[in-house]
Amino acid sequence: MSLLPDAASFRRLVDGSTRGPAATAARACLAALAAPYGAAVRARNAAYDAALLPIHRGPVPVVSVGNLTLGGTGKTPLVAWVARILAAAGGRPAIVSRGYGAADGATSDEAAELALLLPGVPHVADRDRLAAVRSAAATADCVVLDDGFQHRRLARDLDIVAVDATDPFGCDRLFPRGLLREPIAGVARADAVVLTRADRVDAARRRDIHERLAALCRARAPLVWAEAEHRPVALRRWSAAPWSLEDIRGRRVAAFAAIGNPDAFRATLAALGAEVVTFRAFADHHAYAADDVARLGTAAARAEIVITTLKDLVKVQRDDIGGVPLAAVEIALHVRAGEAELTDLVRRAVGRPS
Repeated sequence: MSLLPDAASFRRLVDGSTRGPAATAARACLAALAAPYGAAVRARNAAYDAALLPIHRGPVPVVSVGNLTLGGTGKTPLVAWVARILAAAGGRPAIVSRGYGAADGATSDEAAELALLLPGVPHVADRDRLAAVRSAAATADCVVLDDGFQHRRLARDLDIVAVDATDPFGCDRLFPRGLLREPIAGVARADAVVLTRADRVDAARRRDIHERLAALCRARAPLVWAEAEHRPVALRRWSAAPWSLEDIRGRRVAAFAAIGNPDAFRATLAALGAEVVTFRAFADHHAYAADDVARLGTAAARAEIVITTLKDLVKVQRDDIGGVPLAAVEIALHVRAGEAELTDLVRRAVGRPS
């Protein structure tokens, strides 16, 4: 079992929801750790901005999809959306990633999830993403760089940043005191911003987020502002036939997830009409051990169905937990504002204008 706190517990700690002397002391320690991290990030960005660190161009156009915060922005459905746009335009896209969370020679959970969503699109994982792009170019004519916004060593033709409407600014603090990977002003490097889970906040909040990010961009405002939502489209099984989303309405559900924003997943289940009788959140990228599955099976005894995310299904690779049927919610990105502009921007970046 993982010794790391689950994502929800960590969020409650850094956003101040968890109170008490121990939590206050923990936040002070995290703030002390964030200071040298922030200094290193700022120095690195300044070195790239001043051309003191080299930026290398790959042999094919690169569209980067990334974020400013740690996990949970709904980036994987956006990666899939971009790859489908490129394929529909006649391109031969490949996906390149670092392969975070995978052992040497293994497939990361995001890569396995994308393999299910995009069975015809090759995926190359390598810590050296320039080498990965060069490898992908043997069969692909364009690349979608997954989680690439901070990977400045590799030149890109388009930078798309995903911002989660429910937690857009990562508690306004750098990791580990908050959830920001770099200062929020880094958004000025973006060519497009996609506000994900836009349906979870009202119009006034969406406008406030847009205005703050636009102000941070100063003269180089993002070329495109788009708003999207994550729509459940099916219940995937590991080896059995898929189910309809209606199959969990009014049913007792045991749920679990090891993702960056488990609260968003729980909200999705509620919107689908499920009665969640137990919910277990693990640390992001958690590797499930036999005792984890056994404990989940015990919790599932009260439920009719066990539900997880597609990212977790590809790790547990089974059709039941403790004898209770298991399914995963498949999520697709729906761009509800700015779709035409974003689509045109993606196509033009790889030389395939509309």
